[in-house]
Amino acid sequence: MSPGAAGISPRVTFAGVAEDYGEKRAAVDAAVARVLARGQFILGDEVRRFEEEFAAWLDVSEVVACANGTEAIALALQAAGVRAEDEVVLPANTCVPTLAAVRLARAWPRLADVDPDTLTLGAENAERALTPSVRCILPVHLYGGVADVDGLSRLARREHLALVEDCAQSHGASAGGRLTGGFGQTAAFSFYPTKNLGAYGDGGAVATSDPAIADRLRQLRQYGWSRRDHAEIEGWNSRLDEIQAAILRVKLPFLARENARRREIAERYDAAFARVPLRLLASRPGTTAARHLYVVRLDRRDAFREFLSERGIETAIHYPEPLHLHPAYAFLGYPKGSFPVSEAACETVVSLPIHPRLADTQVEEVIESVLRYFESPQ
Repeated sequence: MSPGAAGISPRVTFAGVAEDYGEKRAAVDAAVARVLARGQFILGDEVRRFEEEFAAWLDVSEVVACANGTEAIALALQAAGVRAEDEVVLPANTCVPTLAAVRLARAWPRLADVDPDTLTLGAENAERALTPSVRCILPVHLYGGVADVDGLSRLARREHLALVEDCAQSHGASAGGRLTGGFGQTAAFSFYPTKNLGAYGDGGAVATSDPAIADRLRQLRQYGWSRRDHAEIEGWNSRLDEIQAAILRVKLPFLARENARRREIAERYDAAFARVPLRLLASRPGTTAARHLYVVRLDRRDAFREFLSERGIETAIHYPEPLHLHPAYAFLGYPKGSFPVSEAACETVVSLPIHPRLADTQVEEVIESVLRYFESPQ
């Protein structure tokens, strides 16, 4: 994130996590106290009830909670049938955890470029990445926008592939009135503190409407046990703790309202920025974004961020490098130029504050500062 000018605290924060706790403090403190008094901290009643409540919110039959969003993706892949050395198609423009999760599942990543308007994976680019060893397509609903779930679902059915959604940034996004998390055999969620539904620590979950997959997920997240101390399959230790589950139960009823506030802010930004040379993200027809991030694209990104920072407005970059250009993933063998849309996006994207704790005056401050930047000599 861009620092405040001369070390001054920003007037408009990027994430608003502390403000979120301030709003919900009494309920959160009571929930944590309830867990501490009960004395059960792993896979107890709070986790079970959160799983049920989140499944009902998503309109899926099962949610299986786990330790974090990265492991949620890996578990989702394994539960959907991805095995060691199977290939998984995923976008080059996403956060490292998506690829890290593929490797945790012992699978091999096959990268694809993204749509230039939405910066998410579409069916045409996914199809270009297919090989005989591909067993799964892993779309990422990046920034809270929705990937091409209709086209990718058709492609997956035609090619007999699993479809696993990365919903880490899309809590409450929808396509055709159906929430993300309900299109694949499995779908992975993150509850990192800055997410639309965030814990106050790490947390994740996998959603599915297949009871057999849900049973496998419950085995995988706890050592492969079919009963205590009896491992049927090789498993993990990936469990959401009771305190975080209790906090998430407090926060879930606020999610729809807070998403609506994010969309309201995004609409105000969209209207104001239509008259300046910023490239705004598009949403696919028939979809509603969760607006986890508000991403714009422009040249001279560093000057833009510094201008806003001097006015007390925090910004961020999501993300500065496409996956294939990270040194850790050079072994994949994709040279620079392999995914031109992703590479161009990573050089120009900037994220502006959009969290639901922003006051109207702060939203106007962001808008005024952005417009003033384009009025000043460049």
